Amino acid sequence: MKVLITGATSGIGLALAEFYHSRHHQVVAVGRNIEVLKQLHSLGCDTWQLDLIDLEACRQTFGLIANKHEFIDLAILNAGSCEYLDTTNFDAQLVKRVFAANIFTLANSIEGVLPMLRKASKPHLSAVASIAGYLPLSRAEAYGASKAAANYFLESLAIDLKSEGIIVTTINPGFVKTPLTAKNDFPMPFALEASQAAQIIYSGLMAKKIEIHFPWQLTLSIKMLSLLPKRLLRVIGQWFKK
Repeated sequence: MKVLITGATSGIGLALAEFYHSRHHQVVAVGRNIEVLKQLHSLGCDTWQLDLIDLEACRQTFGLIANKHEFIDLAILNAGSCEYLDTTNFDAQLVKRVFAANIFTLANSIEGVLPMLRKASKPHLSAVASIAGYLPLSRAEAYGASKAAANYFLESLAIDLKSEGIIVTTINPGFVKTPLTAKNDFPMPFALEASQAAQIIYSGLMAKKIEIHFPWQLTLSIKMLSLLPKRLLRVIGQWFKK
């Protein structure tokens, strides 16, 4: 199987690239860190350095990838970032940066991979969002909203691509130990290693699940909480803030 992975030079994306390669899949790795790309290239991955926020660069690079590979069986769009908002010094630019990293890179990547997916016999599009999109939490105004937007975006996309036979999977991880989450200054219950997350995602994608969420102990609890009335959710949010 030919697999394209974005955000492949760090965290979950890197773990996925290594895991898929170890399972003898052909991996097309897209990322920004040139040194990590060199390491992946030495393993046998096809590597491409790209800033996914730059739409014109995306169009050029994905065009080159399409010329080389023609089709992609599975796309795992994993690029993203996280910043927390301090409302005592509200920073609109921070919100813009987070949405650029988590939504605009997603849209740019989808524009790039769809033509290649349409040439595959069993095309599968997936993207990494977050359980942060399920529930409003303190300081997560930008990050959580961008991940909620990603969930909505992908579910709408699934409806529109069904007639073309393209499966769409939303991946909603909980806490995963990565360079990004290493900056968190709060407890991360049920946190998994990136390699564990990669195995869960791999199994879920092989099973053609439409949503992959983990760890279940955390995700099911948060999904249940999200069903509560908004007034009660705000009370719970205050409790978590403490």
